[in-house]
Amino acid sequence: MSALKAKIEDVFNEPGCDKNQGKDAKARKKGCSKPLTPGAAAGGCAFDGAKIVLQPVTDVAHLIHAPLACEGNSWDNRGAASSGSSLWRTSFTTDLTELDIVMGQGERKLFRAIREIAERYAPPAIFVYSTCVTALIGDDIEAVCRRAAEKFGLPVVPVNAPGFVGSKNLGNKLAGEALLDHVIGTEEPDDVTPYDINILGEFNLSGEFWMVKPLLEKLGMRVRACIPGDARYRDIATAHRAKATMMVCSTALINLARKMEERFGIPYFEGSFYGISDTSEALRQLAALLVQQGAPPELLDRTESLIAEEEARAWAALEGFRPRLEGKRVLLNTGGVKSWSVVHALQEIGVEIVGTSVKKSTLEDKERIKQILKDENHMFESMAPRDLYAMLAEHKADIMLSGGRTQFIALKAKMPWLDINQERHHPYAGYDGMVELARQIDIAIHNPVWETVREASPWDADGNLISSAPNPGENDDTPLAEPVHAFRKFANSNADEMGEC
Repeated sequence: MSALKAKIEDVFNEPGCDKNQGKDAKARKKGCSKPLTPGAAAGGCAFDGAKIVLQPVTDVAHLIHAPLACEGNSWDNRGAASSGSSLWRTSFTTDLTELDIVMGQGERKLFRAIREIAERYAPPAIFVYSTCVTALIGDDIEAVCRRAAEKFGLPVVPVNAPGFVGSKNLGNKLAGEALLDHVIGTEEPDDVTPYDINILGEFNLSGEFWMVKPLLEKLGMRVRACIPGDARYRDIATAHRAKATMMVCSTALINLARKMEERFGIPYFEGSFYGISDTSEALRQLAALLVQQGAPPELLDRTESLIAEEEARAWAALEGFRPRLEGKRVLLNTGGVKSWSVVHALQEIGVEIVGTSVKKSTLEDKERIKQILKDENHMFESMAPRDLYAMLAEHKADIMLSGGRTQFIALKAKMPWLDINQERHHPYAGYDGMVELARQIDIAIHNPVWETVREASPWDADGNLISSAPNPGENDDTPLAEPVHAFRKFANSNADEMGEC
């Protein structure tokens, strides 16, 4: 645990974080967030964060050293898409029992699990995740992984991020440290070009990175490694030979981007592929970094030509949605890079932002939101469910964009809702993704179901029709009479047994 503690202190002491730069040395090592409240979900534990970052590495077997409940169902856990192997979606766990823990069989069971995976699936690598239980009982997963790697002739990578050490975001960073310590730089590519780039913090949710990759290919840029979306183990192992890095989500992997710059001289910048303007700016910055690293200067001209062509096509496609969306009010309850990049994207099509969450956003993200919205009152650190409901029920917004956890708040308020987080089924990145986002918002807002559900019910609390039609009774043959009367009869006959609700 001493090695893990030192690693956590190193991760918290992050000079690449603007917020940390303003602290003294002692305060910097205390961490970037408040400690978790015991028993609170807090958006996930460190183990959850580490697995989120590494699981989309598609050809790797992900082995959870823990009791069964820590793994759960990974087959459809996230919307990350793969163009190759589906091994990453298979759940592997050592399934520790109380007897294993009491008898000290954890390490032996882990070794046997690694052997079974190696013999049955022959993956290029196995990632082994520590959890709360195995860390507390002192299982040395690093020693087991070293022995297994020697025995079976393949990389076995320990991911030391037990849940109790901190939040999901800390787990994201510890996953990046595992890649730096055990994967990146372990293989040398034989096909290096001046146009090789890395993309960090892109998860290829619903295949949205595939909306952007063709643009990069048109410019001759090759994605050496997209970490973690649709990644392969060897891609990550050779990522140290890229010439430039784009960081999509700074809160997750800023430590990885900074240390790759320090160790391998790969410059990085933070950008976004959400929205037309931000996508164009990301392409420009990638081209500029590559030229600084030795690529031919004509890449800049080709980039501008592609941007002009794609922007014209995207704006033309969006014109059909503008009359239906202009002036509509959106409540955005998300975080991270989406807290500012989606705001900017929506404003491009004339949508008004009435509020955006900044709970998971960096200080730099918040400054960008201030510049975009020109009003700090539209930013909220955390809004209670009842406040979200009140805002929607009072029609201060026309739609809410959020994750699945808050969808029922919008549905209870009888207001449209659109998934913007990892469970979504539509890609929103790049120029075509912006058009798709506008289309989905249009569909959600103008769905006729909302007019229907907002209408008052045709009966009162006692089941009597509120209309000029006769009150339904035993001999009434109107369409609603039989079910309404039957329900009232059932309720009255069972009132004594049911009691008050």
